[in-house]
Amino acid sequence: MTQSTSRGDDADWWRESVVYQIYVPSFADADGDGMGDLKGVTDRLGHVAELGADAVWLTPFYRSPWADGGYDVSDYRDVDPRHGTLDDFRELLERAHALGLKVIVDIVPNHCSSEHPWFAEALASPPGSPARDRFVFMDGRGPDGGEPPSDWQSKFGGGVWTRVPDGQWYMHIFAAEQPDLNWENPEVVAEFESILRFWLDLGVDGFRIDVAHGMRKDLTPPLRDTNGSDSAPLNAPPEGHDHPFWDRDEVHDIHRAWRRILDEYAPPRIAVAEAGVSQARLPLYTRPDELHQAFNFPYLRCPWDAGAYREVIDSSLEGARSVGSLPTWVLSNHDVVRHLSRHALPAGTDTTAWLMSDGREPAADEEAGRRRARAAALLTLALPGTTYLYQGEELGLPEVADLPREALRDPMWERTGNARKGRDGCRVPLPWERSGPSCGFGPGGSWLPQPEGWGEYSVEAQTGRPDSFLELYRTALKTRRSFTGDESFTWLPSRDGELAFRKGALECRVNLSGVPLPLPPSAAEPLLASGACDWRTLPPDTAVWLDAQPR
Repeated sequence: MTQSTSRGDDADWWRESVVYQIYVPSFADADGDGMGDLKGVTDRLGHVAELGADAVWLTPFYRSPWADGGYDVSDYRDVDPRHGTLDDFRELLERAHALGLKVIVDIVPNHCSSEHPWFAEALASPPGSPARDRFVFMDGRGPDGGEPPSDWQSKFGGGVWTRVPDGQWYMHIFAAEQPDLNWENPEVVAEFESILRFWLDLGVDGFRIDVAHGMRKDLTPPLRDTNGSDSAPLNAPPEGHDHPFWDRDEVHDIHRAWRRILDEYAPPRIAVAEAGVSQARLPLYTRPDELHQAFNFPYLRCPWDAGAYREVIDSSLEGARSVGSLPTWVLSNHDVVRHLSRHALPAGTDTTAWLMSDGREPAADEEAGRRRARAAALLTLALPGTTYLYQGEELGLPEVADLPREALRDPMWERTGNARKGRDGCRVPLPWERSGPSCGFGPGGSWLPQPEGWGEYSVEAQTGRPDSFLELYRTALKTRRSFTGDESFTWLPSRDGELAFRKGALECRVNLSGVPLPLPPSAAEPLLASGACDWRTLPPDTAVWLDAQPR
């Protein structure tokens, strides 16, 4: 398969960029309270620039009671005091732009916090009032309305309906502290367009849209039961298409309106969708009049198998090209077990059960995980499109699977009756230095405990070590820049268990077979290997880059 498009001017910077995800609470803490903040981000942006990224994506830093790590927003136009001030954000933006980094911020439009002024007004207002119409309030089933309006299930465990004292029920796809907004209400539409303009006028370069596939619902009475089809893991596509609140066709009207706003700015700003939908439906979110990108969760979930990767890469490229876009490629984020640990486990491992065993059952092959994570980095960075890196993957951080139960902060833990530990293991604050009270994260401790030996993963410990994860990423991102601008992609002849392709003049080969494979004779110039390689044989779990047109 050969595919090709041409890249335009700076307005198209996003097409082949590297975006570094910063989970603000866990990146860097400047004031010593154990919680990451915007000043801490500003102080450490040099690391991201030196790594070679083009942009940063900041997770929510808005005012929030923190029922779900900041994804429950009580004021969309201000910074939560635990993360700093609006002036701190302005300084961060100025520093990032001075370093040549774009800044993408999270927007959370499906729901707000139960402490948002709108929701307080709704609770104080009667059924049928304009204040309640901003949310999804409904009467219950049964003679006294005592049963929920439907059997719909929350992503965080339990039902999506919570009853209020006057007898009505409100909807929340996630935690009860995150009431869903009613996107059929013109006030909601106008409010979020105003919120977008607020941050765009401050100078942000784009948005990551949380739950971009869940904002519209089919609320036609009587509500359709789903028999549990809505309770799949986070970022997993719902079963089928005609679901009452996932991936409704009507959601695209919202994204088209937002695209018109983004295009008003010069250069145009961008948006990326968090859309946990099927591979066939994903391109709908990136049509020319909608969003620029959508996260590629099928690639993130891909097992360590050459056939599975080839299938996902083909379908990703085909779908994105069909609408004039390019795919995104992501290995980890703040919602999933870190990929180094996933690739260290036997195929098919239930990671929820693995976390509940504190990472003991089954035992992880940590060395295999490291090899595969390094090879996956080169595979991912060689593909045409945008790579999203999650903070710490450049350090080779594993999942912290054995966090003490009493330290868990993810609402999944309580809402599932202590049956799912949740996402805290991938959110442990970063190590910057070998020692200190929080390995350089800040002058105090850290809001989630860092495990023993965490400092050996630190930036300080890895800088200058040629065999380290950090130096592999730095070299790979620097080398990658030489090959941007040519978006062509061609599969090359390969053996069982091997991936081989060219993206422009960059040739990438990955051995997923479990046995050494001879490298074919080639005039290409060796550039980079993910592990020890003599350039005659490709060891298992290893990737190499070659320059097919030595310059």
